[in-house]
Amino acid sequence: MRFPKLDLLLYFCNRVVARVPSHIFRLFFYREVMKFKIEQGSHIFMDAWFDAEACFQMGRNSVINQKCRLDNRGGISIGSNVSISAEVIILTADHDPASPTFEGRIRSVVLEDYAFIGTRAMILPGVTVHRGGIVAAGAIVTKDVEVMSIVAGIPARKIGDRNPGLEYTSEYGRPFC
Repeated sequence: MRFPKLDLLLYFCNRVVARVPSHIFRLFFYREVMKFKIEQGSHIFMDAWFDAEACFQMGRNSVINQKCRLDNRGGISIGSNVSISAEVIILTADHDPASPTFEGRIRSVVLEDYAFIGTRAMILPGVTVHRGGIVAAGAIVTKDVEVMSIVAGIPARKIGDRNPGLEYTSEYGRPFC
């Protein structure tokens, strides 16, 4: 049995609120109605899609660009100064292919401070992108990304290392985004 109240809330969140061209309004709705924990200086651009209320936290000065799919049923934790590019997909739920009943599984995703996720990348359930990790555009991440590692490809594999001296703040807010 589905829960019509939750379905209605998600419909309103994803089909109405996500398209309102006011970051201030969307942030208020996400914090107060959806019960997301979003710290100061962080931005969620238009057309972000969520799958649950709560189960979502975002540190300071982080950004989620437009048209991202955020399956937060299993929990998504985003650190500070994280940049998520447009059309990224983060999944926290899947099915166990080894289960005779194709049982559902839920595993959280963590993006630690200074992580960068490139356009149209996909992060699968249970993955942690550790501090300073970079996921190249279009990559599909099936395993954890090590500290300061750069990964690319399908499935994502390490292709390099990032300079460990990170001292920037991700300030990328626009009032009508």
